[in-house]
Amino acid sequence: MSDWTERDGGLERDFAFKDFIEAWGFMSRVALLAEKADHHPEWSNVYNKVSIRLTTHDAGGLTDKDRALAAAIDALL
Repeated sequence: MSDWTERDGGLERDFAFKDFIEAWGFMSRVALLAEKADHHPEWSNVYNKVSIRLTTHDAGGLTDKDRALAAAIDALL
């Protein structure tokens, strides 16, 4: 998880892919993980770049749910 940055009560990471299709495929896989975990990211996508922020709004900040989802996302790469 060294590529994630802890900031303002959350974890953030930027990803770059070969093209939009590869970025969208990654987002689709993350969406399936998020649904299974019932924990959804804040994210954005511009062409081949994806930015993800994980925080637990109910808890008011960073929790083990965020760390677990970050680790699961890392495992996709």
